[in-house]
Amino acid sequence: MILHLSQVLSSADLMAVLDAVEDAQFADGKTTAGRAAAAVKQNEQGMGPTVDGALALIKRRLMANDLFRQAARPAGFARLLLSRYTTGMHYGSHVDAPAMAGRRADISFTLFLSAPDSYSGGELVIEETSGDRIWKLEAGEMLLYPSNYLHRVNAVNEGERLAIVGWVTSSVRSAQHRELLFELGVAMHEEFGSRGKTALYDRLSRIHNNLLREWMV
Repeated sequence: MILHLSQVLSSADLMAVLDAVEDAQFADGKTTAGRAAAAVKQNEQGMGPTVDGALALIKRRLMANDLFRQAARPAGFARLLLSRYTTGMHYGSHVDAPAMAGRRADISFTLFLSAPDSYSGGELVIEETSGDRIWKLEAGEMLLYPSNYLHRVNAVNEGERLAIVGWVTSSVRSAQHRELLFELGVAMHEEFGSRGKTALYDRLSRIHNNLLREWMV
């Protein structure tokens, strides 16, 4: 399941993160890539105390976001990074590592920090059997997708692309199971919102909770 989450960061949060970027030190992004990915990775990664603070803020906001929790079923974060692409930088087709810092990476996300009209190129492309899906979101919006997808970042032609990229360890390991639980949760929400705690809501809740009990790791 690929999910577009809007309003992950408020205007104030986005400004705080961008202020943190101003004090960041940047290094070659190849340092956190495996051998194959490093061959096609050309970007920079931010570091420093202000960046650490911004990443901690983003973790808190995500864990407070109901849609994120329902979709990801997070058991924790494997890693978060601040990435920067300037003119000519790109990241070729790759699959994310299965584990980072000793934690399984089940779900990847890209949280866009730059306004889409502030740079050209730099689209996130997810490669599916039905064709490529191209994403370039507003600042403060996020794309969530399974970590086993091939994906790439097109070359930035002009400007600067800033984003937070991260990886989630899910308490439900199967992407298919997470999607089924998410759809059941949506159905429960709609039924409760329109009709209250009905017999149908109770039946959906029983299925949802027992599947979650079966599938949690």
